[in-house]
Amino acid sequence: MLRGIYILVILLKKNITVKVGKLGKLKFDKGRYFYVGSAQNNLEKRIKRHLSRKKKGYWHIDYFLKHGKIIGIFYNESDIKEECKFAKKFEEKLIPILNFGCSDCNCRSHLFYGSKNEIICITDSLDMISYF
Repeated sequence: MLRGIYILVILLKKNITVKVGKLGKLKFDKGRYFYVGSAQNNLEKRIKRHLSRKKKGYWHIDYFLKHGKIIGIFYNESDIKEECKFAKKFEEKLIPILNFGCSDCNCRSHLFYGSKNEIICITDSLDMISYF
């Protein structure tokens, strides 16, 4: 079983307001988003879960994915939990959605918003494997 970090590139086609678990109602502008996560037990299973349209809302990203479409996935195998390192790197270049996906760490966010060009620039610079 693979362990590691993954990044979802998500397209939101329209502005929405979504109730995201305990975060409450959040507004999201249409556009592209980066979500940084990790799976220390089964990376493939976690990615397949995110791609599935039928699932209960458990993580913050589950609520968001009901409205967005995953248009890219990147991952790195690793026994080290590196998602916070990547989140801090993305925070320098993209707009963080405060408190999203980071209830178990001290990051400002694990979901980021950016323009198409910013997202392409970052994905081109990632030293990661593209899932599709």
